[in-house]
Amino acid sequence: MTDLAQAGTAPLSDDGRPGRAAGRALRRAAPALLAYAGTRLLGLVVLAIWGAFADKSPHQLLSARWDSLWYTRIAEEGYGYTLHLPDGAVHSNLAFFPLLPALERVISAIAPLGAADAGLLVSSVTSLFAAWGIFAIGDLLYGRRVGVTLAVLWGVLPVGIVQSMAYSESLFTALAAWGVYAALTRRWLWAGLCAALAGLTRPVGAAVVAAVWVAAAVELLPDGRWRQAWRNDRSLLAGVVLAPLGWLGYVVWVALRTGSVTGYFDVQNGWGNGFDGGLAFAGFIGGLLIEPPFVGGLGLLLGVGALIWLAVRCVRQRQPLPLLAYGGAVLVLALAAKGYFGSKPRLLIPAFPLLLPIAVALARLRPVRSALILGSVGLASAVYGAFWLHGSGPP
Repeated sequence: MTDLAQAGTAPLSDDGRPGRAAGRALRRAAPALLAYAGTRLLGLVVLAIWGAFADKSPHQLLSARWDSLWYTRIAEEGYGYTLHLPDGAVHSNLAFFPLLPALERVISAIAPLGAADAGLLVSSVTSLFAAWGIFAIGDLLYGRRVGVTLAVLWGVLPVGIVQSMAYSESLFTALAAWGVYAALTRRWLWAGLCAALAGLTRPVGAAVVAAVWVAAAVELLPDGRWRQAWRNDRSLLAGVVLAPLGWLGYVVWVALRTGSVTGYFDVQNGWGNGFDGGLAFAGFIGGLLIEPPFVGGLGLLLGVGALIWLAVRCVRQRQPLPLLAYGGAVLVLALAAKGYFGSKPRLLIPAFPLLLPIAVALARLRPVRSALILGSVGLASAVYGAFWLHGSGPP
C-alpha cells in the first residue's frame, strides 16, 4: 500500500491548486476516454442501424424497457408500487436502490428532460467517469498503456451496451472505480464517500465497502497502527465508518417501511432473487447440459470457467488486496445469486478488475495489433449488443 499511496498522491500542482491537478489527470486519461467513447458511439450506431431495419426505436430500447421503467416510475412517483403476477410472484419497487431514480428526479426537475432521458444522461456522463476511474487504476498499477487498454476492454464487453442504457451499472461502476482508487491511494474520506454512494446505487455496493475495509486493514493491522490512527488519522476511521452507511441505510429504511427486519431480503425473494451459494445457477447449467443440443450448457460452463481462471490470474498477478476483495466480491455475488440467469452478464459489468490480466497481455503487443484486436472485439460487441436488445435483453 505504501508504494501505491506514493504513486497516487503526488503534489496537486506547483502552486497546490487541485484544479490544475484535475486538468493534468484529465489530459493523461484523454486517450482512454476518447477510445472508450468510440466504443460507445459504435454500439449506438449499430443499434440505430439494426433498429431501422427492425422498425424499433433505439431510444425506447435504451430508456424504456425492463429495469429502466422501474427507475422511471420511482423517479416520478416515489416508492410504493407493487406488481402482483399471475404465478404468485410479488415485484415491489423497493428492490431498486434509490440513487439513480433520485438523480433522474432532480435532473428532470431542473432540465427540460423526462425522467427516462435524465437516466440516459446519467449513464452517458457516469460511464465516462467510470472509464476514467478504471483507467486511473490500471495506470496506477501498471502504467498508462495498460490503463487505456483496461478502459477500452470495459467498453467492449459483450453486454457493454448496458453502459449506455438508463440503468444503474454505469453510475455504480464510476463510484466503485473511484472508491477503490481512493482506497488504494489512501484518500480515506473519498473512499468512504464513494462506497456509501455506491451502496445507495446497487446491492453489490457491499463489494466497495469490502475494498475500503480491506485497504484500511492492510494499512493498520501489520504494525498495529490502529492505536496511532485512532489518535492521529481520523480520516481513515471516518472513511471506514462512512463506507457502509449507504447500503446499510437503505436496507434499514426498507425494514422500517415494511415493518420487518428482513424487509429488503423479503422484497428480493418476491422477485425470485437471493443468495444461495450458486446452487440454482449450477442446477440451471446442469439442466442445459443434459438436454440436447447441449450448446447453451457448455457455453455457460466455459464462461464460468473463464471467469474463475481470470480471478486466479488476478491473484497470481498480485493485484492489491483491496482490488482483489472488490473484484472477488462482485464475482461471487453475481455467480452465487439465484434469480433470472440471463442477467448475470449484466451483473458482472462492474467486475473490471478481472480484465486486468487481459489488459496487461494486450498492452505488451504492438500498438497496431492491440488496436486491431480491440477494434474487432468492439465491433462484435456492438453487433451483439444490438442483437441482445432486440431480443431478450437485460432483465
